[in-house]
Amino acid sequence: MKFIVKLFPEITIKSRPVRKRFIQRLQSNLRVILQRIEPKIKVHGLWDRVDVDCPPEADALYEEIVMALGDTPGIANIIEVQEYPLENFDQVLEIVKSVWSQRLIGKSFVVRVKRSGQHSFTSNDMERYLGAGLLYQTEALKVNLHTPEVTVNLEVKGDKVFVVERRIDGIGGYPQGSQEPVVSLISGGFDSIVASYLTMKRGAKTHFVFFNLGGAAHEAGVKQVSYYLWKKFGSSARVKFISVPFEEVVGEILQNIDHSHMGVVLKRMMFRAAERVAVKVKAEAMITGESIAQVSSQTLTNLGVIDKVTQQLVLRPLITYDKQEIIDLATKIGAYEFAATMPEYCGVISDRPTVKAQLKRVEKEEENFNFDVLEEALVNTRVTNIDTVLEDIKLLGEVTPKQELLANDVVVDVRPTGEQQKKPLNLPGVDILTVPFFQINKQFVTFDQDRNYLLYCEKGVMSQLHALHIQDQGFENVGVYRPQS
Repeated sequence: MKFIVKLFPEITIKSRPVRKRFIQRLQSNLRVILQRIEPKIKVHGLWDRVDVDCPPEADALYEEIVMALGDTPGIANIIEVQEYPLENFDQVLEIVKSVWSQRLIGKSFVVRVKRSGQHSFTSNDMERYLGAGLLYQTEALKVNLHTPEVTVNLEVKGDKVFVVERRIDGIGGYPQGSQEPVVSLISGGFDSIVASYLTMKRGAKTHFVFFNLGGAAHEAGVKQVSYYLWKKFGSSARVKFISVPFEEVVGEILQNIDHSHMGVVLKRMMFRAAERVAVKVKAEAMITGESIAQVSSQTLTNLGVIDKVTQQLVLRPLITYDKQEIIDLATKIGAYEFAATMPEYCGVISDRPTVKAQLKRVEKEEENFNFDVLEEALVNTRVTNIDTVLEDIKLLGEVTPKQELLANDVVVDVRPTGEQQKKPLNLPGVDILTVPFFQINKQFVTFDQDRNYLLYCEKGVMSQLHALHIQDQGFENVGVYRPQS
């Protein structure tokens, strides 16, 4: 079994030294990826392609090898070929018939031969002979030199003939590691997943930075999708997963920043932290999944104010994408289910967010922010190698919400203070505590542990995340309250 790997066209137009470097990088990446599947696979880099030679032991691993090749950045297409000794035209015709006869039934076709070496015949001689033989000895419809339905490809090199059995599309892009490293701010939603994929496809080693706003359950989900992206599209690179605990930062924003500027300030805090992380891992840029006007913080005015907080280069691969385009691409790369089931954490929400933030006003708001909280988050940041990240994930289930309350139950309203005041929870005869989500983890230990506590929020997302987080700390008297709709 042999595969001929064709380069992404943009690589072929590079200067000689750049092209050589890209081919060497692709060869190295493929060797790392494929030899994990079967150590005896050989990878050879040539001037216009990379050859992959598989031993007989690899036959049982065919689909896994094909999938790995199809997901490796830097490849335009992969041609599966079978190698035979070149004897004569009749022998080649019999080989071609055995491979192509079923695929030619009722189809127009053309034969294309690429030849190198010294021979007594031309490529056209072989094409005409094989074309006539296939037309009369198979159920092909006709020969069509200009717009055939099927193209039968062969390659003759010296005393060998290579018959193309299958052509597989690659994902294009540049080889992983051929560009400078970046850090992607990944939340686990459609946008950040697709943005991360696009930078990986373009050849940048992509580290993942996650700002944890929702406890262990949310982090577990983001770790899983980050691992999936790395394993599928970038496993030849050594990548980090960096988790920054941001619950206290959110709490500080909710208490001290005007509601209209919360979203912009939160993004600026994230950029401050991500810049420090980028320096630590020697990344050249930060990647976000932002798209113009998709949400209030993503107007051009607000993006400009957000960017001014950092000297780091900020790249937004999705800046002009429509949401449906992003979802479609997530589906194509196999990440739809990850994103669709990821909690949408909405801890910092304003009912009237500004879409035209002014830098001076934002900086004035930030004077009320205690930056020691941000520094503490950075001190407590955890860095994990992506190939071991799943080892840290505990099997986190879902807390089954309760709708009927018992005498010993206490409902804990974990919504932000503004939401609690705007729409108070009305449950006559029920004990209710109002503890914003960013304080619940610390305060729970002070509660009367002889009672049962059910967390409540509007959408049921924050209550789930924090109930799981508290359970993970060893408490069993916590659950979720979800009133009947």
